[in-house]
Amino acid sequence: MPRQPRLDLPGVPQHLVQRGNDRQPCFFADIDRVRYLQDLRELSLKLGIAVHAYVLMTNHVHLLLTSEQRGATSTLMQSLGRRYVRYINETYRRTGTLWEGRYKSCPVQDETYLLRCYRYIELNPTRAGIVTDPADYRLSSHPCNGLGQQDALVHPHPRYLAIASPQERAAIYRRFVLDAVNPDETETIRIRLQRQHALGDDLFRTGIERQLGRRAGPAARLGRPPKQNRGQSALSEKESAL
Repeated sequence: MPRQPRLDLPGVPQHLVQRGNDRQPCFFADIDRVRYLQDLRELSLKLGIAVHAYVLMTNHVHLLLTSEQRGATSTLMQSLGRRYVRYINETYRRTGTLWEGRYKSCPVQDETYLLRCYRYIELNPTRAGIVTDPADYRLSSHPCNGLGQQDALVHPHPRYLAIASPQERAAIYRRFVLDAVNPDETETIRIRLQRQHALGDDLFRTGIERQLGRRAGPAARLGRPPKQNRGQSALSEKESAL
């Protein structure tokens, strides 16, 4: 069966994750991460793509970005992946694949969910137990978005810019990131990304479906619904709560 095209619309933010093959490391030293970020910046500028948030973990990468041209994000990830694999194979005298198949992505509604995606991405190192404060993790956008430090890769989304004046914006956003996060929010973002479904309300989802002529969320079930255990039922409630 042919793979479905991605939910890709110009001007709509996308949350992406790309993992190392079999969950193995894709970064082996700090210089590897520097090289990846340099290539990402060069290619995103060339393709007219704005990167809003990112984090580089040992075996995967999260990005939040917006492209004004349909298909440019796929071009970015393909070019970036090829460049980086070539660099890794030459540097470490290895062969074979590095990435686990195609990256996963989902469109994100900016009104409510965009800043939550910012937060989800930048809290990855704390959820992994690497640091207790995302400000202590250098390989993410949080020092820029939450502390106001310069990062040539980061281009703030209008929703982020609208938080407050330039003098107050980073501090307010940082308090938002450090607030207690509802576990349902984290799980919802994770599920939507894994399933490559739109992250937004019903109006956002149906708008994408009308434009692309395909589903952007779970298929409607016909007939009597099957019995569910409590865990499945809770998950369905999370899905329908958006």
